[in-house]
Amino acid sequence: MVDAPSFSAVRRSVDELETPAQIAAAVGALSLVAAFTAFIAAPTYVAFPLAAFIAVVVYGWVTYQAETARALSLLTTVSTVIILGLITAYLFIQSVPVVRKMGLSIVTDTVWRTSTNRYGLLTMMWGTLVTTIIATLVSAPLGIAGAIFISELASDMVREVTKPAIELLAGIPSIVYGFIGFMVLNPYLSNELLLPTSGSLFLVGVMIGFMALPTVVSVAEDSLTAVPNSMKSGSVGLGATDWQTTKSVTLPAAISGISAAVILGVGRAVGETMAATVILGNVTRLPDPLYDVFGNTITLTSAIASQSGVAIGRPTQLSALFAAGVVLFVIVLTLSIVSQAIERRMARKLGGEQ
Repeated sequence: MVDAPSFSAVRRSVDELETPAQIAAAVGALSLVAAFTAFIAAPTYVAFPLAAFIAVVVYGWVTYQAETARALSLLTTVSTVIILGLITAYLFIQSVPVVRKMGLSIVTDTVWRTSTNRYGLLTMMWGTLVTTIIATLVSAPLGIAGAIFISELASDMVREVTKPAIELLAGIPSIVYGFIGFMVLNPYLSNELLLPTSGSLFLVGVMIGFMALPTVVSVAEDSLTAVPNSMKSGSVGLGATDWQTTKSVTLPAAISGISAAVILGVGRAVGETMAATVILGNVTRLPDPLYDVFGNTITLTSAIASQSGVAIGRPTQLSALFAAGVVLFVIVLTLSIVSQAIERRMARKLGGEQ
């Protein structure tokens, strides 16, 4: 809650603005609202209020740069919250028709049949769960090991080369990972393991795990680096070796940040689309047996990517794909909240707070 003195200070700072600045701020706010309204109601006329807003911003930047910078910073923050709210509302609204038709069975039914307008998401949710678990088993140990090496064991020269190289992996498009998996690893697994189908949940999980590695390594390495040097120096001063210090002091102190890194990697795995779409076939049934990781099924993201085009003109199917988006949104939002809670706990712990 904003206390009275700070609110009064903000009000005084607004009152102290010169009259031209107040007028420019009012015109800018009204033109932005008009642009948004026109975008919804009459897209043809959106250019006029948008041009007025740009003109006000240019005028403010030339004459009142500090005030304009603060206003634009506030605008971007508020816009982010509003856009997120609109996306959330749109997803939920578009998924209402299929929820009315299917009820709770939409998340318990395994049948996805367009001919009878019967859409169940359980098969896709299972495929997403299996690939996420495999990706986590790949990215978590390798990512933590890489973070420990870069932060604690590598020389300065090796660190300067290794860290940018790992971060560069994050810039490789996901379609490239999927294409490599499909063209190189998929034939190998098919020939060596005699798989009955092309593509498997195991391969998708491995490729997504490699894609999540840069996220896990970067965040975990930052957490390890944030551990105060006094803790490490005290351990070494008591006679512990560097590895003992890393194992018994640094890792426990950074465990919250490392957990957050793994959760962020899991979030990347859950939301991955193109790799799963390229490798997996559009098989809308559960593997048989259920634990067969080499089975070929479908995930939530690959279903949305592969079927969104053909769903145009089929309102119920399109609504079912939006429902799949809602499930993904809830999963990723939950992971994000948990990750931020862990990071705040880490900050309090390293700051000496309880």
